[in-house]
Amino acid sequence: MFRKLRLPESKRLPWGLDFSPALCLLLISAFLIPGLLHAQSNGVYYPGPTGEWESRRPEDVGMDADSLQKAVAFAMANEVGIPRDLRVAISNSFEPDNTIVGPTKDRGGPAGIIIKNGYIVAEWGDTQRVDMTFSVTKSYLSTVAALALDAGLIKDVHDKAGDYVRDGTFASEHNSQITWHHLLNQSSDWSGTLFDKPDWADRPPREGTPEQWKRRERKEPGTSFKYNDVRVNVLAYSLLRLWKQPLPAVLKEKIMDRIGASGTWRWHGYENSWVTIDGVKMQSVSGGGHRGGGMFISTRDQAKFGYLFLRNGKWNDKQLISEEWIEMLRTPSEARPNYGYMWWLNRGPGRVPQWPESIFTAVGFGGNYVAVDQEHDLLAAVRWLDPSKMVEFFQMAFASLRSG
Repeated sequence: MFRKLRLPESKRLPWGLDFSPALCLLLISAFLIPGLLHAQSNGVYYPGPTGEWESRRPEDVGMDADSLQKAVAFAMANEVGIPRDLRVAISNSFEPDNTIVGPTKDRGGPAGIIIKNGYIVAEWGDTQRVDMTFSVTKSYLSTVAALALDAGLIKDVHDKAGDYVRDGTFASEHNSQITWHHLLNQSSDWSGTLFDKPDWADRPPREGTPEQWKRRERKEPGTSFKYNDVRVNVLAYSLLRLWKQPLPAVLKEKIMDRIGASGTWRWHGYENSWVTIDGVKMQSVSGGGHRGGGMFISTRDQAKFGYLFLRNGKWNDKQLISEEWIEMLRTPSEARPNYGYMWWLNRGPGRVPQWPESIFTAVGFGGNYVAVDQEHDLLAAVRWLDPSKMVEFFQMAFASLRSG
């Protein structure tokens, strides 16, 4: 029998309970042990659910502190040149007469976080600030497709999308040949108009006129890559039809809450991207911030998202995304060897030889990056870095590994 431990009146709980050693052990188990389990799973560190993330000195994880500090100083000194008023930046980019129909937000300054072996080794700027992240959103979107595959909503990525979405989106002879695989690697050449935006008006060729673009030759799905937000939004809309609930709700429940992301992130669509499914009105989100909208998120939360991929889709003892999917997204597409399922790869003619071939990166307008390097157990989430300096920055980060 455990002997009761009586507390002085001033130390007793207000509802009159006394503590026994057994009760103390029970409380320790209830409150402390889950936290320890959250932090360590099979010897691998995972950050906690309320924002805490342990740091390590660079030299303690095989990195050179001086070299790493030079990389951070370089990132701080090479802010992207676009206006901080992102409405202006968007209006000046992409194509003439671009109409903003989604929310925007003035951006912050350079920020970033570097993770080695699971621990923070460098952090700069305001990493808690929520900012637009533009086409990094595409990597969140492909994750929702991964969840649909894991849940059996999509049987095979090579299935035709029109066999699942039967509302006319894939009804034409050309569009009926498009598979989920084509949508995910941006080789579908989907033709049509979605939310008042025709496919040909998104990043049109420098030559020609709208009439010529309308009459362009359709490329066989899978043979031609085109970075096109209208077609990305077709994927988002199609996944909404499958899930029958807003994609942010799916991402929140199945990914963001489970990795301990904060409640500050938002995933937006357009003013005119509301649809009704089974009698319920819901917004189809965008896969980028091309016309406003997309993912608004902090650097810290973006790093947690990247960390899930660094750990092959596993968080603590739960496999949130299948390892098969991680391999699929890292597989070079037929039409663009340095592009997978909405992640950029270090493959093909554009390969950076100083980088590991295994690295994969989410990339967004304005210098937003989430780089996952499983070979070196290294992760970097970087905001508002001049894109022309991106290669140099990451080479400096890798140099800190080589000299460690």
